[in-house]
Amino acid sequence: MPSASCDTLLDDIEDIVSQGDLKPQDRHSARKHVVPKARKRNTQKYLQEENSPPSDSTIPGIQKIWMRTWGCSHNNSDGEYMAGQLAAYGYEITENASDADLWLLNSCTVKNPAEDHFRNSIKKAQEENKKIVLAGCVPQAQPRQDYLKGLSIIGVQQIDRVVEVVEETIKGHSVRLLGQKKDNGKRLGGARLDLPKIRKNPLIEIISINTGCLNACTYCKTKHARGNLASYPIDELVERARQSFQEGVCEIWLTSEDTGAYGRDIGTNLPALLWQLVEVIPEGAMLRLGMTNPPYILEHLEEMAKILNHPRVYAFLHIPVQSASDTVLMEMKREYCVADFKRVVDFLKEKVPGITLATDIICGFPGETDQDFQETVKLVEEYKFPSLFINQFYPRPGTPAAKIPQVPAQVYHFSQNTKVLHVCLVKEKQKKQRTKDLSRVFHSYNPYDHKIGERQQVLVTEESFDSKFYVAHNRFYEQVLVPKNPTFMGKMIEVDIYDSGKHFMKGQPVSDAKVYTPSISKPLAKGEVSGLTEDFRNRLGNHLSVVPHTRAVRRDPTSSRMALRLQRLHQDCTLRASVGLALFALLLAFLVKVYN
Repeated sequence: MPSASCDTLLDDIEDIVSQGDLKPQDRHSARKHVVPKARKRNTQKYLQEENSPPSDSTIPGIQKIWMRTWGCSHNNSDGEYMAGQLAAYGYEITENASDADLWLLNSCTVKNPAEDHFRNSIKKAQEENKKIVLAGCVPQAQPRQDYLKGLSIIGVQQIDRVVEVVEETIKGHSVRLLGQKKDNGKRLGGARLDLPKIRKNPLIEIISINTGCLNACTYCKTKHARGNLASYPIDELVERARQSFQEGVCEIWLTSEDTGAYGRDIGTNLPALLWQLVEVIPEGAMLRLGMTNPPYILEHLEEMAKILNHPRVYAFLHIPVQSASDTVLMEMKREYCVADFKRVVDFLKEKVPGITLATDIICGFPGETDQDFQETVKLVEEYKFPSLFINQFYPRPGTPAAKIPQVPAQVYHFSQNTKVLHVCLVKEKQKKQRTKDLSRVFHSYNPYDHKIGERQQVLVTEESFDSKFYVAHNRFYEQVLVPKNPTFMGKMIEVDIYDSGKHFMKGQPVSDAKVYTPSISKPLAKGEVSGLTEDFRNRLGNHLSVVPHTRAVRRDPTSSRMALRLQRLHQDCTLRASVGLALFALLLAFLVKVYN
């Protein structure tokens, strides 16, 4: 290919512009005639994007949370505390599970069915792509179970940090707080008692006086979660009761794994606590004691009888016997014999006339023979307990009782005393049959028939499950159904008993009787947060500074969330400014060093 040649040399690049081409000034003037084409914008979409945070940004404190609690009153109290803290921090506690962004599942490990419900709820939450936080005794006792992998867990003694766990879970992280509360190496009863709370029933305050127990029952899984006994100081418990009454509560339940063991770890005892508590109970309000095992109540029978006769304490006590066979009790490691139980029951029946005594029985414990079971039947027939909780034995994983071979045809039992493996006559179907047989005995008598015609004073605190009546309790904590008159709720009224059933009586209010209003504050509305402390007000910011110490706060959720957003934005800006100043200082130091 011939090489290119040029006959004329160009002095400048501008020489290549021909005379017909537009000059630069002509091109500039031609731009004035160009009309830009407007691009249409989806205003609705733009506004939506402007109001919503980016898809990769999550602001904790504005989500909806659904809670589900299984199990005992101690667990219910923990659930109320967790709900109160989350609501105080700006989260919305909803009763609609499908609308919730996060499910907080508070579990019970006493029996297999409760854990099955818990496991099924986790599966359902995962199917619906919900964020999940787990609480209660199941994950605390066995956090490494396969179906708990990758999920956030809040331990039973860490409920005061539920906001942290929920925040991190919403951000997509998995957090597990399972440690114990300690002070100078000594285990504490748990989280503080003055935390915010949303009571399921605004008229009833549940106070856990201690956690854990001193026993080592071979069938019990709760011990693995709650641990050894750890009691709250008396002054903290009395202050919590006083605060509750100031918030309109008219009934207090004392709860724990074993109330009778209270104080043994801190140099006090249950009667000492109760005598101080009754001093702060207003007239018209009542105190209900929780479950106590026979060994520890035996030491204080005289004092306990006096307390149970107090006009502001229900003459009611829950004392589980579990079996009327000493052989079975020994294998359960219950640390008492049937004679001890009878001594407690007989003494209280004599010293506290009309007292209601509730008890628990386990049917089909490994090694239980027909003779053992018949002894239990005779005990029920003799005392005719008005309240009896009958449970079929369930082998809980990790307990000594679960290590006994459990096979469909028959149950093999390893005797703790003789160390001899022998075959027992208890079959799986026999466990169910014994449960049915004992239930039949329980339903063969009606404990309240003789009370028809009595005039009783009752405290109204709840609505019946069928919503047809209000539920009240008399001096012996026996259930009395009364007409649904809104003026009765939270009041002490007089009724005439005109009917009875297996678990209740029906009362007609006395027409000329005065409806007694307890000398306490107006109750909080359902769903209100109680007990907002100074610490929580500081964390939430100045927008809560006017909230009274002893009253609940019903805050506008929109303003709460906006305040939280502004607070977080302020914190974020402060952090960025600090980082910027630090980087600028480093750069300046580097430049000074270079030029010197």
